[in-house]
Amino acid sequence: MYHVAAHHCVWYGECGNSPVPGKKYNCNYTGPPKPLPPDGYLLLTELCPGYDYGNKSLCCNVDQLRTLKGSLQLPLQFLSRCPACFYNLMNLFCELTCSPHQSQFMNVTNITGKDVMAVQYYIGQTFSNAMYNACKDVQAPSSNVKALSLLCGKTAEACNATNWIQFMFNTENKQTPFPIDPKFTDVPLAGYTPMNNNTYACNESLEDGSGPCSCQDCAKSCGPKPVPPLLPPPWTILGIDAMAVIMWISYMAFLLIFFGVLLGVWCYRKRAITSEYGPILDSNNPLSLNSDDPDQVNASCCETLGERFENGLRMLFSSWGSFCVRHPFLILFCCLVLVGASAGGLAYMRITTDPVELWSSPKSQARQEKDYFDKHFGPFFRTVQLIITTPLELNETYNPYFGGSFPFGSVLNKELLHQVLDLQLEIEGLVASYNQESVTLKDICLAPLAPYNDNCTILSVLNYFQNSHATLDHLMGDEFFIWADYHDHFLYCVSAPASLNDTTMLHDPCLGTFGGPVFPWLALGGYDDTNYNNATALVITFPINNYLNDTVRLEKARAWENEFIKFMKNFSNPNLTIAFSAERSIEDEINRESNSDISTVVLSYGIMFIYISLALGHIHSFRRVLVDSKISLGIAGILIVLSSVACSLGIFSYCGVPLTLIVIEVIPFLVLAVGVDNIFIIVQTYQRDERMPQEELHQQIGRILGDIAPSLFLSSFSETVAFFLGALTSMPAVRTFSMFAGLAVFIDFLLQISCFVSLLGLDAKRQERNRLDICCCVTLPEGQEIKTDGFLFQFFKKVFAPFILTEWVRPVIVMFVGMLSFSIAVVNKVEIGLDQKLSMPDDSYVLQYFKNMSEYLHTGAPVYFVVEEGLNYSSPEGQNAVCGGVGCNNNSLVQQVYTASLISNYTSIASTPSSWLDDYFDWVKPQSTCCRYYNTTGAFCNASVVNSSCVSCRPMTPSGKKRPEGEDFMHFLPMFLSDNPNLKCGKGGHAAYAAAVDLYPNNTGVGATYFMTYHTILKESPDYVEALKMARILAKNISESMDHKVFAYSVFYVFYEQYLTIMNDTILNLCVSLAAIFVVTTVLLGFELWAGVLVSITIAMILVNMFGVMWLWDISLNAVSLVNLVMSCGISVEFCSHIVRAFTVSVKNNRVERRRIMISFGLKNNFGTLVFSGITLTKFGGILILALSKSQIFQVFYFRMYLAIVLLGAAHGLIFLPVLLSYIGPSVNKAKVFAAKKSWSGTERERLLNY
Repeated sequence: MYHVAAHHCVWYGECGNSPVPGKKYNCNYTGPPKPLPPDGYLLLTELCPGYDYGNKSLCCNVDQLRTLKGSLQLPLQFLSRCPACFYNLMNLFCELTCSPHQSQFMNVTNITGKDVMAVQYYIGQTFSNAMYNACKDVQAPSSNVKALSLLCGKTAEACNATNWIQFMFNTENKQTPFPIDPKFTDVPLAGYTPMNNNTYACNESLEDGSGPCSCQDCAKSCGPKPVPPLLPPPWTILGIDAMAVIMWISYMAFLLIFFGVLLGVWCYRKRAITSEYGPILDSNNPLSLNSDDPDQVNASCCETLGERFENGLRMLFSSWGSFCVRHPFLILFCCLVLVGASAGGLAYMRITTDPVELWSSPKSQARQEKDYFDKHFGPFFRTVQLIITTPLELNETYNPYFGGSFPFGSVLNKELLHQVLDLQLEIEGLVASYNQESVTLKDICLAPLAPYNDNCTILSVLNYFQNSHATLDHLMGDEFFIWADYHDHFLYCVSAPASLNDTTMLHDPCLGTFGGPVFPWLALGGYDDTNYNNATALVITFPINNYLNDTVRLEKARAWENEFIKFMKNFSNPNLTIAFSAERSIEDEINRESNSDISTVVLSYGIMFIYISLALGHIHSFRRVLVDSKISLGIAGILIVLSSVACSLGIFSYCGVPLTLIVIEVIPFLVLAVGVDNIFIIVQTYQRDERMPQEELHQQIGRILGDIAPSLFLSSFSETVAFFLGALTSMPAVRTFSMFAGLAVFIDFLLQISCFVSLLGLDAKRQERNRLDICCCVTLPEGQEIKTDGFLFQFFKKVFAPFILTEWVRPVIVMFVGMLSFSIAVVNKVEIGLDQKLSMPDDSYVLQYFKNMSEYLHTGAPVYFVVEEGLNYSSPEGQNAVCGGVGCNNNSLVQQVYTASLISNYTSIASTPSSWLDDYFDWVKPQSTCCRYYNTTGAFCNASVVNSSCVSCRPMTPSGKKRPEGEDFMHFLPMFLSDNPNLKCGKGGHAAYAAAVDLYPNNTGVGATYFMTYHTILKESPDYVEALKMARILAKNISESMDHKVFAYSVFYVFYEQYLTIMNDTILNLCVSLAAIFVVTTVLLGFELWAGVLVSITIAMILVNMFGVMWLWDISLNAVSLVNLVMSCGISVEFCSHIVRAFTVSVKNNRVERRRIMISFGLKNNFGTLVFSGITLTKFGGILILALSKSQIFQVFYFRMYLAIVLLGAAHGLIFLPVLLSYIGPSVNKAKVFAAKKSWSGTERERLLNY
């Protein structure tokens, strides 16, 4: 021990060289303090303003002050953003280095010659705790971590006052020239009085006018911690879901009323009371709830108008049908020309597979914000990622030489890390080929420090070891003990990923070879809390440059990604389980899925085609099978359906409208449903019609077309209008489908009433001449044949219709109301979104990647808060509205995002944003060595350059210490954005912020900028939607407080924005479609308002029941299912409109008889059998095949929904609607009855009136 008298120095000046590079030992000196030479005054004022008085007699000289300044550069750059914190820290070091009272609290413990080799420093526990408390919350904006994580040798959470000061005084940090042993005590110890100077709390102002630290850097400066609002409790009644209770009560009330009315009517019938309200259950009674006797009153004006409209349509279509049969080849030629011309547009067909184009409207908010981001900062980089686990059990507990115990997961076993590094290096060495050019990773990767450092960004724990096997194997020790190895380096790097020199005995850098930090939450997975050593997965990410308008470079990137995918598919290592994905993976797999499902779709359509071709024929005997069959006509009908699809695709392709896979997959199914139904109606109506005396074939077909074409026109036109109105939506996939579907359905109708009618005429002539189908040159000998009705016709006429209209079966309507009540109760429980796993084939490698991503990843996507151009960053007002340091507004952008991160479970904002503005202010401070320039040229001089002509950017004056404003701000900002971080300046902005600031030409001002943070981990669609919603709310609040436009942007927003409004879009689309169907149905039924209402009610019930099926069958609501719902609206018209029209044109006197006639066919149009055979059976076989598809999206959204559409449509069209019409169907149109009696009187058809 070397004791000295009180109030004397223990050292003065610098002597011998220390083992620490660039450092020297202080010279032993026990005399009184010496006056500081004048050339050190400015330096003393800068570092230790408390000593700037009197003759400045100190225990240090100018060299020691310079050494002190150099040693404190990193703490200054990271802690000076909080003035109180930095003041206390400087107090600690100034007292140590220069205090004239050194001997009171310092004890020299080792002197060699003139060199002081070691000292003890007695520090007050109160002082050390106060210093730590003032600094513990200070942020490092560029790293999104606490500054102490970079300055304490441990994570900020593990750092405390004692181990922080011990770390700063340890020679292992490469800044301290000799050991300094801190002794913490608040009372005199061993004859020494501890240094216990006054301190400032972080929320206090300093005497020099510096304000308190910001809330972001000082919890004491904040108000109460924000508390997220409580989630609204689920809506319940007596603890049961409210919707379920309400619908159960409603259903019970309906049953009570319904059966009460039935009972009342039954009582009246028993008393034989006959009145206007006679027994509706007596199917033989000509009266119902309202009088249907056409002779009771004269026809109303509306009925007369309806009859004339109906008659006009009949006459028009009769004439047209007759013309088509008389001039078949002219019609066929014209149709072929028009189809050929329209389908010629397929040469210009463009299929969109870009997910952004599919799911996001160019006018949507997310799309516009994406375009703005891409324009000012470049598109978000492409991602190639691996998630690596191991089946081996290699868990270990590491016990460092200096104490402690840390469990390490299997994936952090060194031998496994070597194998992973081999894989990573192999991937780096992949060479792809594009247009006979070689493409390597370095050609396309993100290299933030290029051209100074062209190393690719690789976010991997191996970058903690500089991607080197030798560094991974680096250890320090002797033959008995290992003092430090890769475990120690890993533990240090996960706490200080931006460090250039770890504090272990290895002294290896943590900073990645690309010049940036690798944050552990991006490179590791499956850990708990922040115990990264427990990780069960390694995550390796290769960010690849994306290109906005450079197709060649983009295709090079895609070519390399393809090579990567090939390599990974062939890679095998029994010790590693690897899930991987590239940016192009999802698009590739969707395309592969579409190609692999071609066979399934073809088989599905093939079955439907075969059924149609065979079912169209009405075979009277085995002898006439080849004559009565309609195979050629069926094939022609199918070709017409496909031609209508081709015309629709071609016409829109002429207009430059791109196709989507949804259009290609769904529209043929839809048009086939509509078209085949029409084909069956036309053909089978002709087959069951008897030609009247003196009536020629063209007149007969014309008459038939006059009877049925208005019904075909009704269904087709209402579907067309509904689809075209559905195109008003902003969702591209739905809009495109609606446009193509509407046109295809209408063209199909036009071709069927022209081309198909002409072909029917030709086929009828062939059949009358006994020529064989297909082989029409062969004639069958004449024979006596008896016409018989088909099985389906007989079944519907004699079994089905009487059965469902009997008085004890008709109450089946209550079952449909029950289904409706259930569906309404669960409609708000249908999940919104699209599980991305469903878009992949069952055997896709991407499925495993999605699974691992959900299971292991701990951080969500980056989110950027973009400040649009126009904000004046050179003014204090503009700076304070954005920054997060001292003097910034409490509601600034950075502060609001920081506050949101405190309640991340609610806001989905994971961390404090990286702020280029705050780092720029720290970088430009005159105390820092970061901002320098050559006084000869004015060019920027990096902190690592040793040159006497390099001078500080700003003077050490009160004004120089303030933030730069005006011209100063713009003068130094480009230097900051071009400065690479190094040992002497960790605040260089090139790597972190070069892309974050969009400077005006010639650096005349700051345009758009962004402040980046991360979302919390997002696993399911609702998580993504909620994150988007909360980010927008936060951006809106920031915009309002700044009075300047700020928006939040993340790469997934364009895909999930649709789910913010999809429920509203669904309601709007379906309501508009229903309204269109109602209007068209009402008009085309001859202004039958009540009939239009009943059709709309039935279709609405089918749609609501579809939601019930979606909930039961786990089908979520998204653009794909919305397309199917819009389609089901159209197909439902087919199930309902024909039957309702048949009812309205029937001339029977009561509803039951009119309904029975129309459902069973009678002697007119067998719409019941036609709906069943034309839609239900046709689709059923094809739908079942879809269940065999490898595509999950086919199985869920096509097989399940199509099956539900057909079954619900058939049930409502063939059971519910007939019963409903028998109860409350519209009264008979008296004008139509009168017209029918008048026109049929005296003809063969007069008997139809009394059938």
